[in-house]
Amino acid sequence: MADPRGFLNSSREEWPRRPVEDRVRDWDEVYVPGALLPIVRTQADRCMDCGIPFCHDACPLGNLIPEWNDLVGRDDWREASDRLHATNNFPEFTGRLCPAPCEAGCVLAINQPAVTIKNVEVAIADRAWADGFVPPRPPDRLSGRTVAVIGSGPTGLAAAQQLTRAGHTVVVYERDDRIGGLMRYGIPEFKMEKRHLERRITQMRAEGTKFRTSTAAGRDIGAAGLLARHDAVVLAVGATAWRELAVEGRELGGVHQAMEYLPLANRVCEGDLEASPLSAAGKDVVIVGGGDTGADCLGTAVREGARSVTQLDIYAQPGAERDEESEPWPVYPRIYRLSAAHEEAGALGASPAADADARLFAASTLRFTGDAAGRVCSLHLVEVDAERRPRPGSERVLPADLVLLALGFSGPDRSDGLVEQLGLAVGPRGTISRDADFATNVPGVYAAGDAARGQSLIVWAIAEGRAVAAAVDRRLTGDSRLPAPIGPYDRPMTA
Repeated sequence: MADPRGFLNSSREEWPRRPVEDRVRDWDEVYVPGALLPIVRTQADRCMDCGIPFCHDACPLGNLIPEWNDLVGRDDWREASDRLHATNNFPEFTGRLCPAPCEAGCVLAINQPAVTIKNVEVAIADRAWADGFVPPRPPDRLSGRTVAVIGSGPTGLAAAQQLTRAGHTVVVYERDDRIGGLMRYGIPEFKMEKRHLERRITQMRAEGTKFRTSTAAGRDIGAAGLLARHDAVVLAVGATAWRELAVEGRELGGVHQAMEYLPLANRVCEGDLEASPLSAAGKDVVIVGGGDTGADCLGTAVREGARSVTQLDIYAQPGAERDEESEPWPVYPRIYRLSAAHEEAGALGASPAADADARLFAASTLRFTGDAAGRVCSLHLVEVDAERRPRPGSERVLPADLVLLALGFSGPDRSDGLVEQLGLAVGPRGTISRDADFATNVPGVYAAGDAARGQSLIVWAIAEGRAVAAAVDRRLTGDSRLPAPIGPYDRPMTA
């Protein structure tokens, strides 16, 4: 380690955010530009270079965290970039979007604040781009084999880049008009500016990956056409079949899924629309769902100028510290976290009905009521206990002109018909079934990412893309030197 006493001499310091009143007026990333590099070396020096670094196991990519922390501490940014990219195709994505299970597994986190691994990661990635350490890496020779990758989210892009670099001709099919999947139209600009995505796409094009946008596999190109054109097919279509809320009044106007709402706001940022047809401007907004997608809706509604915005979380408010009995270190704990969106909503007093950060915990939706025009005007909720049983006398009514359902996803969207055309086996959760080599029941067809694993984190998505690429490469060539960080049945650490 660069400083053997770094973890004793320095406290945790995170990338500072811009003032709330400034950042809610625009869609730029929430962090202070240029404020990370001055602190990141000291933060990297807090890494203890543990004999058994549990951060490796907490991260499905197997990131070499102590190694690149040490290199940053020694100001060797080029080698740090090489070690970071050895396990992660897109660290500028994960450094901004991942909830950092690696930090929960940091040995220092047993009794102190963890190393700011996520901040060090994104600092290396951004410095690598600025200094030209990540040029395109086209293959020396082509294999003569072609692979179709269906879907351009993090799993599809990781698989495509790995297979292209291995010498295969890869075509990525994306049903939207731009590449990126949920990173493009699901993740708000204030969490990750799309220039980071565009930069990687440009790199991948230069390496030889081909992209076909506005092409829905199963509709615009059928299963038979895919199998005839390509030696292998990788299904990385994500889990975009949203969960519904079966309560009275669901049919009312103004009740929408989060993934109907967020893409429109992203299209405004892309310049496709002057204003979103579902804009929260001047409306009382209620978000049903306490996860990251709900927080994305919260930050978006605040920027659009909502009159009020409240987020409902069916779980009780977690504590500030890890519950050592139910979630011992190094398990990723459920603790009270204040995202940038919650910080903004709290500072602006966006929800008079809720707690300081706009969330109502232990709250379950009972029904919606509407006006004479058939539009939602209120949401009825009830407080629930740990078993989700209503507490008598706790019913409340919130004004609601716009309700956003952020309840997660159950599996791949099957409206394009590809699953049925291929005759794929589907599991009880609606995900695509596969074997230990990521192969489906159809020869030459593989499934990876949320489509097969179920809704998960971006680090798991990239790890799946890298692993399925190794499996496909092995089938096409008889062997593979591509890394496979996880197997299809691996899961996050649990108590």
